[in-house]
Amino acid sequence: MTIHDEAIDLSPLLYPDSDGQPMGENTKQFTLIALIKENLEVLFAEQPDVFIAGDLFWYPVEGRVTIRRAPDAMVVFGRPKGDRGSYKQWEEDNIPPQVVFEIISPGNTVKEMQHKLEFYTTYGVEEYYAYDPDDETLDGWIRSATGDLEPIAHTPNLNGWVSPRLGIRFDMPIQRSLTIYRPDGEPFKPLGVLFDERNQARRERQILALRLQQEQEQREAAEQEREVAEQRAQREQHEREAAEREREAAEQRAA
Repeated sequence: MTIHDEAIDLSPLLYPDSDGQPMGENTKQFTLIALIKENLEVLFAEQPDVFIAGDLFWYPVEGRVTIRRAPDAMVVFGRPKGDRGSYKQWEEDNIPPQVVFEIISPGNTVKEMQHKLEFYTTYGVEEYYAYDPDDETLDGWIRSATGDLEPIAHTPNLNGWVSPRLGIRFDMPIQRSLTIYRPDGEPFKPLGVLFDERNQARRERQILALRLQQEQEQREAAEQEREVAEQRAQREQHEREAAEREREAAEQRAA
């Protein structure tokens, strides 16, 4: 019996948010996972319908708790940003992650990586990239017209390959580490640089907001002064008119 033939129990189930395993088996893997995930967050920051996550359980089938994967990084177009304990596909308009990344660690076996490829093939991933920082190899698969994830036939290590979905370019000449470039040609930046830029951008936004507030207050103060001046001018005009009427009345009485 295949997983598609089994009866699915839709009674309330617990879908764990974690398997208790660390996000990265070593500092190198963790750094690369964070680098990819955070730079993608920055790249799609202005698009509210692009959800990006790292090491988040993805459950593609309701009622099947054991059918799950936690890609090191995944991108879902058509779903809003926001916190999630896990990605339950049936609660997300049944939209699967279109792009996933795996950073291979020494603990990943060939069999395990094959199972991941089969999973991503079965459940709708369009682009899958697997990077081994120790062997300095980058492999990729893309969904073909036949519906399968096929190896990307490009150049060794996908050097120069541009992701159709993300628009990012992979640069990995032989015997060199991977560098990923944004569509604008800027390389993915280390986390420290990203955080510094975010802090600087936040400070600039705060300064701009303060300046706009001050300008608004100045405009309001100027408007109040104008209104006061108009009221004073009207009052003085009324006083002159009243004085003129009194003068005319006095002249009439004297006549």
